Amino acid sequence: MNFHEYQAKQLFAEYGIAVPAGRIARTPEEAVEAAKSIPGDLWVVKAQIHAGGRGKAGGVKLAKTFDEVKQYAAAMLGTKMATYQTAGVELPIDTVLISEGTDIDKELYLSVLVDRSTQSVTFIASAEGGMDIEQVAAENPEAIKSIHVNYVEGLQAYQCRALGFDLGLTAKQANQLARIMLGLFKLFHEKDLALVELNPLAILTDGNLAVLDGKVDSDDNAAFRHPELVAMRDIRQEDETEVKASQHDLNYVTMDGNIGCMVNGAGLAMATMDVIKLNGGEPANFLDVGGGATKERVTEAFKLILSSDKVEAIFVNIFGGIVRCDMIAEGIIAAVKEVDVKVPVIVRLEGTNVEKGKELLKNSGLAITPADDINDGARKAVAAVAA
Repeated sequence: MNFHEYQAKQLFAEYGIAVPAGRIARTPEEAVEAAKSIPGDLWVVKAQIHAGGRGKAGGVKLAKTFDEVKQYAAAMLGTKMATYQTAGVELPIDTVLISEGTDIDKELYLSVLVDRSTQSVTFIASAEGGMDIEQVAAENPEAIKSIHVNYVEGLQAYQCRALGFDLGLTAKQANQLARIMLGLFKLFHEKDLALVELNPLAILTDGNLAVLDGKVDSDDNAAFRHPELVAMRDIRQEDETEVKASQHDLNYVTMDGNIGCMVNGAGLAMATMDVIKLNGGEPANFLDVGGGATKERVTEAFKLILSSDKVEAIFVNIFGGIVRCDMIAEGIIAAVKEVDVKVPVIVRLEGTNVEKGKELLKNSGLAITPADDINDGARKAVAAVAA
């Protein structure tokens, strides 16, 4: 689950990590009131969407007067914004964050994530932070520093200070960095997070470090342990179909193609999309109905797939291990009848009771095309949309 910047900063503050004063607003008038409550004569008006790159897209403005605060908030609220991170999708701006303006001397980058290659929590940092951090990583990889945290020992203060000196910080700043990193490490573990990103982590002109922007992603598998995080979810920032899928415990990701995919098992689903691509087709989605697929879940899966007007064929690829193929076939037949599917449906079944499942599909009287294997199914799906 993703979080807005203001929510990330709330979490940072709970763990003793310094952030500038700020308040959210949902109307231009609230934005002015928020600015009046923040000391100083410079404010930052920031659009709140689940994406980075807002500055380049016009979603971050510096205001020197209350009239400018109102003007910038009014221009953002109620509109939609796409950045280089949204893949062309426009996200609604329902909230703006009014933050205290700060005098920045230098921008750094700091993140913490799970590095699967080293099986460790890893900190990644750079002395060259800001809006072009991706370019820095691509063109100057030597500027990217990392720390792999030992699972038993945990993060040590000396590691943080050593990283600070690597980044060119003073002793005072290195100690501040250590406090920030130790706070992030505690936050990361206690909230079961998947990613925390501070960009920029700024050196202010007074020499102190401050978190000016932050991104937080949590691990959905741990959501049941963190109702306080679930309460922060903003479904308006998410794909509508993916939200509906999550309500039925289906793993669904929208894609750009025209061949709908319904598969049980994430690995098989990935392989199915690969084989469709190898045969010249384009998958319309990733959809894992899970090992315990039932008639109800299969029906909902068909509804989700067909909610896209781009879908011209559906490839059902099921391995009957936990559930029997005949039960899956009964679910497919019932779903096709209930949803009144109008596009070609290609079905490949393999596993327990596969022959009985194929017989049920054959005798259903429905326009369901059987496939012998995954390659045969992909070829038939691609041929169906080309017809």
